[in-house]
Amino acid sequence: MDGGPKKFYHEHNFDSRDHLKTYYSDKPDMEFADDCLKFPMMNFHYIFSSGFVKGDVLLDVSTGSLIHHLYPTCDVFKDIIILKLNEGCKMETSKWKNTCTGAFNWKHASSQAAMLDGKSAQVQDKDQQLKTAISHVMSCNFENENITHPEVLPLADCVTSLWVLGAISKDEDGYMRNMEKMSKLLRPGGHLILVVALNASYITIGGERFHIFKCDESFVKNALSKLGFVIDYCAVQTKRNDSKLTDYKAIMFITACKTK
Repeated sequence: MDGGPKKFYHEHNFDSRDHLKTYYSDKPDMEFADDCLKFPMMNFHYIFSSGFVKGDVLLDVSTGSLIHHLYPTCDVFKDIIILKLNEGCKMETSKWKNTCTGAFNWKHASSQAAMLDGKSAQVQDKDQQLKTAISHVMSCNFENENITHPEVLPLADCVTSLWVLGAISKDEDGYMRNMEKMSKLLRPGGHLILVVALNASYITIGGERFHIFKCDESFVKNALSKLGFVIDYCAVQTKRNDSKLTDYKAIMFITACKTK
């Protein structure tokens, strides 16, 4: 393993397929299944089946080529736009959406989503429903004030994000700036949904360590409050594996409403 300085997800080469195989695959002994797959999906299902997050347009800004958390959202949102910071991750996601040969197999995630819906026999329908709901897979860049520059998107009713703020933020000020840019994608009254690795400093991908900004639950909640969000729901799960590939202590799922 590389013992040098940690790399940054948005600045250095990022092997999206290795990331998926290591942390999101369907292998029986996949040690991150509870934290990375099941916990986010159960909470997304709860939020979107409860009915208090509604609207037309959902933007997703997540690391890697993740789509598993979006299965519950397509029951509510018919226009889902996925934003990617890395070209490789954008291509990987598009390959899955377009059902291309060699695309990552998310059947285990669509099966979980169908089971949570109580419709375990309709796995293929769930998969196609999400692919149909995703209208665009686009590039974004947090160096720009408008992260989708030169495109100007309509304000979204919901923004979802797994791991991105921790992956791209170098310090507290950077975290606040990046969260504010994410907030600007939302209409007033819209919801921001984050999945955050708490007290983490790195994640290992392809034998190389990538940076994670170390933060705790109170920091994230205070950051949301400072930007005018009211927290609707929060769930925290303590790390359920002994892996040294990443050093997070817990996973937090948090939903907040933009008040201004």
